[in-house]
Amino acid sequence: MVNRSNLKGVAFALTGFAVFSTHDVVIKVLGGSYAPFQILFFSALLGFPLATLMLITDKTPGTLRPVHPWWVMARTAAALVTGVSAFYAFSVLPLAQVYAFIFAAPMFITILSIPMLGEKVGVHRWAAVAMGLVGVLIVLRPGAEPLTLGHAAGITAAAGSAFASVIARKIGAEERSAVMMLYPMMANVAFMGMILPFVYVPMPIEHLGLLAIVAVFGFTGALCTILAYRSGDAAIVAPMQYSQIIWAAIFGALFFNEYPDRFTWIGAGIIVLAGVYVVVRESMGGKSDNTPVLRTRSRAETGTTPRISAMLRARSDRVLPGYEALQSRKETDQPDP
Repeated sequence: MVNRSNLKGVAFALTGFAVFSTHDVVIKVLGGSYAPFQILFFSALLGFPLATLMLITDKTPGTLRPVHPWWVMARTAAALVTGVSAFYAFSVLPLAQVYAFIFAAPMFITILSIPMLGEKVGVHRWAAVAMGLVGVLIVLRPGAEPLTLGHAAGITAAAGSAFASVIARKIGAEERSAVMMLYPMMANVAFMGMILPFVYVPMPIEHLGLLAIVAVFGFTGALCTILAYRSGDAAIVAPMQYSQIIWAAIFGALFFNEYPDRFTWIGAGIIVLAGVYVVVRESMGGKSDNTPVLRTRSRAETGTTPRISAMLRARSDRVLPGYEALQSRKETDQPDP
């Protein structure tokens, strides 16, 4: 019998990632006229009211002082680097190519989980990592195509996202959701605000409206993803993020006259297969102590919208007590193949 909860989760996830893809189209449109620092500044600033609405529901007692200040600082710095890199990559590269690079994040997470989480990575996940990196090389085609700053930015965004995700898995159980949400957003406003005078270009009202759409779409996509993870199994929901490559092809053709070549499709396909394999592998009991990929894969942390995993935790105590433990069981209490 078809699991209706999983179908509901898939529907929410596909909707959320379609919204996120539309969000990225707007970023690309604005990136043609403005520096990523300016777009990030206003995106984070306009995202604050929406994040505040979400934090109102967090009844966890405590202050905004981090339990692990150095890790929070490192995660915040990674989010800033990821945001600048991703926004720049979207502005100069085809959408499908940017997604191909960002989809390599699970492979970076698997590697980083060894020194940071003490994970023991077996031959299967190492094979997936190798396969994913081969896919990246196919997309890059070093020697056949000139490598640009945009390509470097795409890979940097994937690595920065992976670093932030692993830190979130390391400290997320002890840090308040409010800390995990607000610090990257506050840092974005502060640091991008310091750079803003050097890159600022006056914005017409319609472009400010597009920035508001970025904030609203980012928040809406996050809510849809939250509903997806609360409705279906994480191992079913997580791979839905790869549907963005389809939207990238559609939107790229419709709005930017972009048509990915066969190497981009082949490389992206290999990266997606490797990422799905890692997610499925970690959903099996006993394969991972921390499930660093499975429980943190949603969107790259850029500090412009609330972090989805933190939002899940903030709402779980109020709506579904014991949700985190339940979700852990859903992810690990699976029979070994």
